[in-house]
Amino acid sequence: MEATVRAHGVSGPSRLKLRQRGFTLLEVLISMFILTVGLVSMLGVFATAMAATQTAQQDMIAKQLAQQAMETIFTARETQNIVWSQIQNVGGPGSPGIFRTGLQAIKQPGTDGIIDTINDGGSAPQTMTLPGPDGIVGTSDDVVVGLTNYQRSITIANTPSADLRQITITILYTTPQFRFPKQYVLSGFISQYR
Repeated sequence: MEATVRAHGVSGPSRLKLRQRGFTLLEVLISMFILTVGLVSMLGVFATAMAATQTAQQDMIAKQLAQQAMETIFTARETQNIVWSQIQNVGGPGSPGIFRTGLQAIKQPGTDGIIDTINDGGSAPQTMTLPGPDGIVGTSDDVVVGLTNYQRSITIANTPSADLRQITITILYTTPQFRFPKQYVLSGFISQYR
């Protein structure tokens, strides 16, 4: 007896062709193009993140300078170093205000200990001490940075209430990454009463 086995469907060389099918050159090129576009866009996002990280320190310094000015005004009121009528910008003749108008270089406080007042003119520029390579402030490797690229403006405006004034502190500064100056604004209110 003889048995015969027959394969139903595809047989011979055409069966081998079905198993050996792969990607065409066009499909590979299209997938490479899509992958390249994705990687290039990821590099762009990475570069933007790096630029933002590098300006974070300057942004933090601007915020600290604004808060420092606001705190000195409140402290002067609390300790009664100045009277209520002096908490305003220098105006025309006879104005009792002591705070300078317009953008000013960041300087050390004058003899009254209050930032950006009329007696700060001859004060030394303010500096900031940053930790050195060891990461500890107060050691011999600390880095002293001048704040020459920062300017501060304190604007004090009257409100409808005679016992309340609005304080707006603007810090204008430049960073190496941007062509135009950046600005940080801090606003608040101060009352005559403690």
